[in-house]
Amino acid sequence: METFLIVGLGNPGERYEHTRHNVGFDVVEILSQQLRIPLNKRRFAAHVGEGVYAGKKLVLARPQTYMNLSGESVVQLVNWYKPARDGLALVYDDCDLPMGTIRVRASGSAGTHNGMRSVIGLLGRDDFPRVRVGIGRQPEGWELADWVLAHYRTEQERAVAFEAYKAAAQALLCIASEGVEAAMCKANRRPPRARAEEKAANAGAPEESREEA
Repeated sequence: METFLIVGLGNPGERYEHTRHNVGFDVVEILSQQLRIPLNKRRFAAHVGEGVYAGKKLVLARPQTYMNLSGESVVQLVNWYKPARDGLALVYDDCDLPMGTIRVRASGSAGTHNGMRSVIGLLGRDDFPRVRVGIGRQPEGWELADWVLAHYRTEQERAVAFEAYKAAAQALLCIASEGVEAAMCKANRRPPRARAEEKAANAGAPEESREEA
């Protein structure tokens, strides 16, 4: 049976639970609950769950190496499960995308994401699908590290994030069942709720501080 491996990037430990940088962990948890695939195996420096979806063996994984060393776990997972070149998909946060936005790509560089930099560097290739979930840019006066490791501040932010996480989970399942091109066509658009939230935020912002989406 063909294997499809989904890896969510994040940091282990209670301190980092549900922070912006742990998008990947939370999306994989949604998939775990939806598909009833418990992450009950501890192997390859990751929490792993195995099940079946769309006629494929589906493997869900959350590396426990800390973000900057994510590649160490991903290489072990790939070497063991041996998915096809397009049978590996990663999901992670992106501060360059507006909050609530998701983007699916078939390949590409790591950008500014240290976890992806580790994965690509150790795996030796970047030609695998990935789903990026927007967490927005840090506010004025914030350091980037503090922003990505912070929790969502309001109930409204949490609601927008959860909608994006669910959309990212569906995009990953689409990649697994229909391929990355189909997922890109379906997922690469701003969700109405995110557009409405941004419009409301910009309405009360000074003109010089507004940015184009």
